[in-house]
Amino acid sequence: MEDDSNHFSKPETPNTMKAEAEVEERDPESNSSLSEPLLKRNRTLSSNPLALVGATVSHIESLDYEINENDLFKHDWRSRSKVQVLQYIFLKWTLAFLVGLLTGLIATLINLAIENIAGYKFLAIVGFIKEERYLSGLVFFTGVNFVLTLVAAVLCVCFAPTAAGPGIPEIKAYLNGVDTPDMFGATTLLVKIVGSIGAVSAGLDLGKEGPLVHIGSCIASLLGQGGPDNYRLKWRWLRYFNNDRDRRDIITAGCSSGVCAAFRSPVGGVLFALEEVATWWRSALLWRTFFSTAVVVVVLRTFIEICNSGNCGLFGTGGLIIFDVSDVKVSYQAMDIIPVIIIGIIGGLLGSLYNHLLHKILRIYNLINQKGKLHKLLLALSVSLFTSVCQYCLPFLAQCKACDPSFPEVCPTNDRSGNFKQFNCPDGYYNDLATLLLTTNDDAVRNIFSSNTPSEFQYTSILIFFALYCILGLITFGIAVPSGLFLPIILMGSGYGRLLSMLLGSYTNLDQGLYAVLGAASLMAGSMRMTVSVCVIFLELTNNLLLLPITMIVLLIAKTVGDSFNPSIYEIILELKGLPFLDANPEPWMRNLTVGELANAKSPAVTLSGVEKVSRIVDVLKNTTHNAFPIVDQDVPVPGTVITGATELHGLILRAHLVQALKKKWFLAEKRRTDDWEVQKKFNWVELSERELKIEQVAVAHDEMEMYIDLHPLTNTTPYTVVESMSVAKAMVLFRQVGLRHMLIVPKYQGAGVPAVVGILTRQDLRAYNILTVFPHLATHKVQQKHK
Repeated sequence: MEDDSNHFSKPETPNTMKAEAEVEERDPESNSSLSEPLLKRNRTLSSNPLALVGATVSHIESLDYEINENDLFKHDWRSRSKVQVLQYIFLKWTLAFLVGLLTGLIATLINLAIENIAGYKFLAIVGFIKEERYLSGLVFFTGVNFVLTLVAAVLCVCFAPTAAGPGIPEIKAYLNGVDTPDMFGATTLLVKIVGSIGAVSAGLDLGKEGPLVHIGSCIASLLGQGGPDNYRLKWRWLRYFNNDRDRRDIITAGCSSGVCAAFRSPVGGVLFALEEVATWWRSALLWRTFFSTAVVVVVLRTFIEICNSGNCGLFGTGGLIIFDVSDVKVSYQAMDIIPVIIIGIIGGLLGSLYNHLLHKILRIYNLINQKGKLHKLLLALSVSLFTSVCQYCLPFLAQCKACDPSFPEVCPTNDRSGNFKQFNCPDGYYNDLATLLLTTNDDAVRNIFSSNTPSEFQYTSILIFFALYCILGLITFGIAVPSGLFLPIILMGSGYGRLLSMLLGSYTNLDQGLYAVLGAASLMAGSMRMTVSVCVIFLELTNNLLLLPITMIVLLIAKTVGDSFNPSIYEIILELKGLPFLDANPEPWMRNLTVGELANAKSPAVTLSGVEKVSRIVDVLKNTTHNAFPIVDQDVPVPGTVITGATELHGLILRAHLVQALKKKWFLAEKRRTDDWEVQKKFNWVELSERELKIEQVAVAHDEMEMYIDLHPLTNTTPYTVVESMSVAKAMVLFRQVGLRHMLIVPKYQGAGVPAVVGILTRQDLRAYNILTVFPHLATHKVQQKHK
């Protein structure tokens, strides 16, 4: 990582050097053990750490969320008029509106495409079944799903590997301060849209909810930077958002809009961003994200009204709202709390078990995917074939059930959707397992959530449904297609929730459909460990506030049980991908280690003088990968006193600003400080926000090497500093909450010969894994604390 200012120093032996060289020569994706991280790590901190972004290995750097308060920034801030300030605020709200509008339109497009593609596919299957051409129907069903999966997989493997998977772990890492390359590009956005349509239409056990979160974030990022990198607009007003801080805010709004588009849940979308993905939050951001989700809801509602008139082909009520029980009377007694508690416990146990098994399967998938693109395609297509055969063949195992005149819907039905599919049954009968399997995932959820249908499903059908989707939920996530975890977990949870209600029978007063809802909520809390956002999402989906008390109980119990066994599924994926995510809670043993001890385990910090020689700057930039350098001046008079010869820590200068100074030829023939008008004539704060320029792209003549550069105007004079006696735990909390990239360590004692800077802390220095490689004795202390 370029912001790693130093490395932990360890004595190297020939054997260790040889082993490290062998590791460097291997494929970065290679991994021969199922008990190690997906990416090989050295025993010392790496200056260029690798991580899996989507399905591709990338070099990871940190983001600059801190405001760089140098002289140019202060001058620009003082010179801004009220009109410019209002313009900046207005543009923020305008971007929030555009994010919501475009996310809503794309979500509608995805829903329309999925419903129509899947609808015509299922209507064709009905024709084969009516003619009793069962084998032809299987070949057609499997072939169509195969082609749709092939399209999605080829796009992800060959054109945009970062579009594979849900994208939520990478978004969570980005909002935590980790730059994820190519994660929000235009190609990724297009592949995510088309790939989601293909994968979901193919009937794979995945949802469009996770991809929609990624899509919303891509839209927000592209709007904030003025378009794709190669065709970026250079409009003057976009200069306000050419920084990581504002880009973080707009991506947060895009993330909320994506959740809202998936569930038509505006409040749930805001709370999802707050609870699950966002690291940094404030009230102004809350208002803008809520505004974006409100725009999404208006767009979705408008298209629902249009589609209700029959102008959207086979698009029905699917995809935009899953379950409406506003007309169902929810009444429960004290004894009903017992099965509700049981559901919560089962949800926590199954959620943690699902996380554990998925963790192992993702490691196995990594071993397969590292063999090349062909193996990635074969893995995705194999899962598609298995899924299609199971969905088509298993309904033949179910017994036909006679239609009851009291059913609230038409029975039987041969339409693309419906709660009582005839399939291979005679007239007047329906196949309950075909109702759940031979339909889109959204319709399957709606059918199993259906209320006032206590006798619709058989025990064996629900058991087969639950077992199948447990298997599919484990083997589908991780293949090279856009995928989400929400819907697979909802399908599994609703299966065991409905099964439990059927076993309880007359011992409970709750509707079977409500048990399915509670089961889905409990498994989401048990696996994802979300409570508040899931509660609100399900309340907005069901449109019934009477479910609030029992939903809260289920979620709290499931999360508590799940936390007793392992982390959330997104935390597991972050660790597997190697993304340097800083958790909110430091390890307890970090309080036994000071930042000064960390600094002593690293090489000395590289410092520069306020007026530095060009040759020195070029040498430092070419021979280090550090992203920032402390500016230290010697023999400085102390203002207001007669003391001279003091050492001043002037601040911190970024690598990008040094490169800009070299590019602009900001050279002085003599060693002196410049006036304000000189630097303001040469630089502006918009240019200093650029990060793409590299030192290799700058040419410096031989005679220019002996000249000087005044670094004072470009230096951030207010960097965050900590005393060397501060505990690592306390420093980590400060680092994460403020959103820092660098934290200076200053000495506890001042005096002659004491350096102004003890060291620099970066993200990698504060990660528990990296600290334990240098201080292995802390691992023993960690184990002892767990057993106390």
